[in-house]
Amino acid sequence: MFSFFKKSKPAEPTAVAPAPAPVIAPATAPASPEPVAAPRSWLDRLKAGLSRTREQIGSLGGMFSRRKIDDDLLEELETTLLMADCGVEATNTLLAEMRRRWKQDKLENGEQLRQALAETLAKLLHPLQAPLQTNTHKPFIMMLAGVNGAGKTTSIGKLAHQFRAEGKSVLLAAGDTFRAAAREQLMEWGRRNDVTVIAQEGGDPAAVAFDAIAAARARDIDVVMIDTAGRLPTQLHLMEEIAKVRRVIQKADPSGPHEVLLVLDGNVGQNALTQLKAFDKAVGVTGLIITKLDGTAKGGVIAAIARTHPKPLRFIGVGEGIEDMQPFIAEEFVDALLSPTEGEQAQ
Repeated sequence: MFSFFKKSKPAEPTAVAPAPAPVIAPATAPASPEPVAAPRSWLDRLKAGLSRTREQIGSLGGMFSRRKIDDDLLEELETTLLMADCGVEATNTLLAEMRRRWKQDKLENGEQLRQALAETLAKLLHPLQAPLQTNTHKPFIMMLAGVNGAGKTTSIGKLAHQFRAEGKSVLLAAGDTFRAAAREQLMEWGRRNDVTVIAQEGGDPAAVAFDAIAAARARDIDVVMIDTAGRLPTQLHLMEEIAKVRRVIQKADPSGPHEVLLVLDGNVGQNALTQLKAFDKAVGVTGLIITKLDGTAKGGVIAAIARTHPKPLRFIGVGEGIEDMQPFIAEEFVDALLSPTEGEQAQ
């Protein structure tokens, strides 16, 4: 049964007083924007989401299918990778390998080049493939960070749904005490997933985190997820606030936090690297979630991260549906990005 805890003042940080029972919304996924006929596989949804990448950088399939390999084609591939937000270092790495394969393996046509690029890109991304393991501690304490609008709170809700489906008990901490909307959004996800939410109006986010860990221990909870306020990497005083939350978590549990997830909006391109480096310095990022890959995101930023600041990419999101965030699998991602479309296959 759903239980919701709320305290009005942070005066007694370890005391969590129950609030009047709210009206409980059914623990169902957010409504789909279109009628559900037959559920599509994750790979189909991933391909559909990454189709926007093709629209943003031009037809990869068209480039590969129209002629034999030559210097002009490789230069066009270089431009395409840069436009896809792969970054200079990753693009240079991929192009050097394509030129080597062209000469050494005597590649002749665009389809062979596509296969070589798929193999090379998968090899580059594979170190990021590291599924999240939550069975190492109890409670397993997760801290989520990121700038406003990246999708932290929604990601927490989707993760809560997944953990509940695995039979785990979950507790959420509304550590974004600066925005009432964020707190209310997290409460709604709590109602949908039938999980406990620890919250307070205003006050110290570190105190909320401390309370949540104490409540999780008292209730034998498996996973605690702590939301934090969004902030820009340039806001040094606010970055210090999130570092304080981490220190307080360590006081409540010297082994925690067991995962520090940075949520990145896939639409910000190379700025994702700037955010990653800043948050990693402040709180020690241990894993990533990249959201909104179905928007104007170009997908290549994952290659840039893999080349210059690799961190385990725990989950990627390609839609608003509760099932549209799944663990990152390098080969699936590359297949969805580079496999020919039906139109290209017909050419």
